[in-house]
Amino acid sequence: MAIKIPAEEKYKEKKKILVVDDYLPTRRLIVDALDQSSQYEVNEAENGEEALQLFNEDNYDLVISDIMMPGMSGMDLLNRIREKNLFAAVIMITGNPTVDLTVSAIKKGAVDFLTKPFDIDDLLFKVDIHLRGKSLLAADSADTISGHTNLQDQSDELSKQGYIFDSIDDSPLDNDVIFEKIAALALKLVDGEVCSILLFDEQDNEFHTKVVKGESEGITRNYKHSSALGMVFNEVIERKEAVVINSNEHPDVSPSLICAPLMIRNSILGILSVRKKKNREIFNKKDLHHILSLTKRASLNLENKILYESIYSNIMDTLKSLISSIQARDHYTEAHCQRVTDISLKIATQMNCSTKDMESLKIAGVLHDVGKIAVPDSILLKPDKLTLEEFLIIKNHPTIGENILRPVILLEKERKIIQCHHERWDGKGYPLGIAGMEIPCLARILAVADSFDAMTNNRPYRPAMPLNKAIDELVNNKNTQFDEEVVNAFLKLI
Repeated sequence: MAIKIPAEEKYKEKKKILVVDDYLPTRRLIVDALDQSSQYEVNEAENGEEALQLFNEDNYDLVISDIMMPGMSGMDLLNRIREKNLFAAVIMITGNPTVDLTVSAIKKGAVDFLTKPFDIDDLLFKVDIHLRGKSLLAADSADTISGHTNLQDQSDELSKQGYIFDSIDDSPLDNDVIFEKIAALALKLVDGEVCSILLFDEQDNEFHTKVVKGESEGITRNYKHSSALGMVFNEVIERKEAVVINSNEHPDVSPSLICAPLMIRNSILGILSVRKKKNREIFNKKDLHHILSLTKRASLNLENKILYESIYSNIMDTLKSLISSIQARDHYTEAHCQRVTDISLKIATQMNCSTKDMESLKIAGVLHDVGKIAVPDSILLKPDKLTLEEFLIIKNHPTIGENILRPVILLEKERKIIQCHHERWDGKGYPLGIAGMEIPCLARILAVADSFDAMTNNRPYRPAMPLNKAIDELVNNKNTQFDEEVVNAFLKLI
């Protein structure tokens, strides 16, 4: 049974990692990559003696060590680490691999072995897998040394299942990105060399290549010219089951191939194929199990996204019709909303906002004035300055917009942005009167974009403000009306 470990709860506390390598560029590459994760506390050493001293002073969950180092070698360090802590995970790295060296390292207790030059993403994957396994082992206080090997295998299995769930579950909404992620993950899970995803057109009975990862020989793109691959793919489609093919069955397949279906509601969406193990061994039952877990999770994720996109499309069509009714009354609103959206996205990019945040801004920007549907024409289109009473009516539009979106569970985040886009940093805004960091970050971005566009475009009651004056207004109102960080990000764009 697969166990999901949420990304934010993978480890109860930061895991300690020690990186040992006498070659500074390699050591810095590893340390810098690990430092990107808030889950790790990373230290480094330039030789075995320094590493052993650090290890004796603190308990490290994982050690990444080069083998060839002056003085104490990586293998000697591995022996000393095992004397102190039998269960610390150790990943060995070498630029001169041999079969004897690999076997010796594994026998002495290394959990993994990498050859220079290595893919830093592969290393990060292995680090995550082994630390997950270590967390699962630590959770079983009744574990004995005699049962450690069996439990280690089980925890490694559970760790990989959790990694599959986390990786696919965290995918962005873009299906192309999901397919890329599935292929990359498949290669890592089974040490494959070439992975391809092909979508199946049932009507024309044809395959269309969607993704090829690690392609070195053009094998999959030319599958139509290979009777062996054609037969395998057709068998998977007909049986709706995964197959493992070895070279003794199909000489054209060297040395091994896994091919599994991607299913949506018992219909074939496509197939995933992984070919050739890096160590030239054939794929085994464990490899097949991991690929099946991946394709099942990916199929479920894709099905959910297709359903989500269908519902989302229907909702957006309804909301756009509401916006159109406003635009029919006030043409300024249409162009204003699009400009505000464009400016907001540029600010968000400058502030390194996530893909999900950008998607939310696209929606909130377009819909931020949807509440004006309830504002009478006499006020919405008034060519003169508004009275206090009329302004109070206008001030209701964020609340009305939030009420319109309230029944739409899928747009909960966007609803909050729309509700708060007229709040002020000093708490004197409306409708909630919240201040500072209480205001959602994306609403603070939208507020700057909204104000700037309003100032720099003609309105019936006043002409557009010169650009330099509008910028001065933003600067003068930092930390009162606007978030200083957002204004500064916008000024960099200007």
